[in-house]
Amino acid sequence: MKNSLNDILRNGVKDKLARDEVVSSMMVRLVRGVEIVRIAKSAGFDTFYIDMEHCSFSLDTTGQICMAALEAGIPAFVRVPANTPEYISRVLDGGAMGVIAPHVRNAEQARAVVRAARFAPEGERSANSGLPHLQYRNFPTTEANLALNKATMVIVMMEAVEALEKVEEIAAVEGVDMMLIGTNDLTAEWGIPGQYDDPRVAAAYERTIAACRRHGKHVGVGGLGSRPDLVEKFVRMGARFVSTGTDLGFLMAACTAKAAAVASLSTSI
Repeated sequence: MKNSLNDILRNGVKDKLARDEVVSSMMVRLVRGVEIVRIAKSAGFDTFYIDMEHCSFSLDTTGQICMAALEAGIPAFVRVPANTPEYISRVLDGGAMGVIAPHVRNAEQARAVVRAARFAPEGERSANSGLPHLQYRNFPTTEANLALNKATMVIVMMEAVEALEKVEEIAAVEGVDMMLIGTNDLTAEWGIPGQYDDPRVAAAYERTIAACRRHGKHVGVGGLGSRPDLVEKFVRMGARFVSTGTDLGFLMAACTAKAAAVASLSTSI
């Protein structure tokens, strides 16, 4: 028996957020094969996102990984290199269940992302039949587009001082699901790169979480994989999405630990 449209387009990340549960994620910058999908799922992550902003992946590679994720039942998101329709609509058409828009600084930029990511009447995304999300099956256009709008996540990154100053108006933008704080770029703009204990960091999370609560949005933690103490603090404050680190970072950490362990072995009898 064929699955219903709602079953096909179920987004587990949205389900967990609706239950006020914490979502775990990882970034993909290194592994170009579909194996990373099974690794992410077997490791227990709720989702992962391909970081096209900081890697050389093509749209083809990104689409192949996203389609594998659809089959494995783990939602894949894509951080686009530019917040333009030719990137946003194409990664979504290629199989992504959500888009992460970097360096959003104001409400108008957030609205532009929404327009590119959502079909009418919520946006201006060009209609396209036979999407991999639909298992290449045909559904009535109106029904399919509404279901895709509901399943797709639109995430804007808060990583600029200007964005923090306009956090209330960005949080109020209809169609935005989450505001993901890019802690590294934010501290860099303050001139204190990597100084996560600066009181402005906690204040930024507090302000963003408060604005999102008022407007029914979610908050994500980014750039703090090395500081689990701060991740826990911000989750307790109300953040519900945690970007834990990159596939490259995980591989290097494990390799370094193993090499160090062997180097420390004693050869004395």
